[in-house]
Amino acid sequence: MTNIRRYSSNGAPIFITAVTANREPFLRGNENKQLLLDVIREVKSEYGFVMLGYAILNDHFHFLINPKQADISKIMQSVKLRFTRRFNQQPMTVEKQSVSLWQRRFWDHIIRDEDDFQRHLDYIHYNPVKHGIVQSAYEYQFSSFRVYIERDMYSPDWGVDAAPLQISTMEVE
Repeated sequence: MTNIRRYSSNGAPIFITAVTANREPFLRGNENKQLLLDVIREVKSEYGFVMLGYAILNDHFHFLINPKQADISKIMQSVKLRFTRRFNQQPMTVEKQSVSLWQRRFWDHIIRDEDDFQRHLDYIHYNPVKHGIVQSAYEYQFSSFRVYIERDMYSPDWGVDAAPLQISTMEVE
């Protein structure tokens, strides 16, 4: 029995992190990242949550959603199960020798205010840079960063010289 408690967000956005089993890079490759993104969008359509931000890396993903009335545990269960089924339908790969693709749980944080929202959105968008995948958030295809550039909320060179100060102490993976 688990002692993890999930609290109602009462309409507030929720930051979520899900990690692959043993941090295996099951999400590496554009096809697997796109598959996960397609699954998230499908589940979004079914459950009616609002996607506010995301980043999909090789061994984990972050997203920021407003679940409205949807149960985040059911959302995450649907995302993980659907991705796993479709991943396993692909031609045989070495990864499929693993029993499970995902860690059993996920980490969530209810956003408290605008500053908290911005800090978590910055964390999501800076994550591919933090992990050394790209030199700038703008270069990374599998995040919502470019959408926010179009909305004039970031500049293309944001975070290139250094990690934003407000996320320097955050560790949510």
